[in-house]
Amino acid sequence: MIDYNLLRALEAVVSNRGFERAAQKLFITQSAVSRRIKQLEEYIGEPVIVRTQPPVATSAGQRLLTHLQHVIQLEAALGVASETLNTAERILSVRMATNADSLATWLPRALALPGYQFSFDFLVEDQSVSLKRMKQGEVMVCICSSPDAVNGGKVVYLGSLRYRAVASPDFIEQYTTNQTTDLQQAPCLVFDHNDRTQHEFLLQHAKFEPEYIHWCPSSEGFNQAMLAGLGYGMLPELQIADSIGTGKLVDLFPGECMDIPLYWHYWQTESPYLQALREYAVNAAKAYLV
Repeated sequence: MIDYNLLRALEAVVSNRGFERAAQKLFITQSAVSRRIKQLEEYIGEPVIVRTQPPVATSAGQRLLTHLQHVIQLEAALGVASETLNTAERILSVRMATNADSLATWLPRALALPGYQFSFDFLVEDQSVSLKRMKQGEVMVCICSSPDAVNGGKVVYLGSLRYRAVASPDFIEQYTTNQTTDLQQAPCLVFDHNDRTQHEFLLQHAKFEPEYIHWCPSSEGFNQAMLAGLGYGMLPELQIADSIGTGKLVDLFPGECMDIPLYWHYWQTESPYLQALREYAVNAAKAYLV
């Protein structure tokens, strides 16, 4: 059985960004913190911290931190005043993998659960690949496009995020010849190398894939680049409704859209606090997702 004093030392080093501050938080010496980290690494047989400045958890270390947060939440729900974990004084941490577009649109409102205090740690990746974080035990919750639950996990459908292909009027004017906008020769905005949204939509509706690409791994940056006329691409309808209404962006394929399904993945050992958060988020998502 893992000594939770060792896990607390790991959590303190990572959250306080160093051994000295971790020692101050735990009211022990810095050398004692180092010994606890070393004992933990000897126990599991691999490093739990990359000793950079600031220190960061390894993949194994992050799995241990996720486990610690599960324990903290379960003990808090049971009313157990553990001296080791001091749950009564903690704001409950939730490490969550999600796609950037959800974080930029509907998700913050869906997480604002009244009467609860959470400290969210968002790990932002494309919805097509973020489930790997759940499989590796690095997160407590994952929002992604896969309906397949991981081993030891469950999944619930949230709804679909609707995307439209848009561009600015200046961009359209620049790439229009003989009253036809030549998108095949125009720059396309793509979130990252895992993002196939633009490719799949264009194959279906224009019979080609983008070749001239700007990589833009920021949801807000994506939107601003679109407004500036840097490129065209797919943006959530939730994010661009005002811009389309005011004419700042133009729908390139009127009446056509792409709906990306989203699922909430969670562990079977879900604490009552995470259950309350999930139920609130699933209900709130109905107001925003298709």
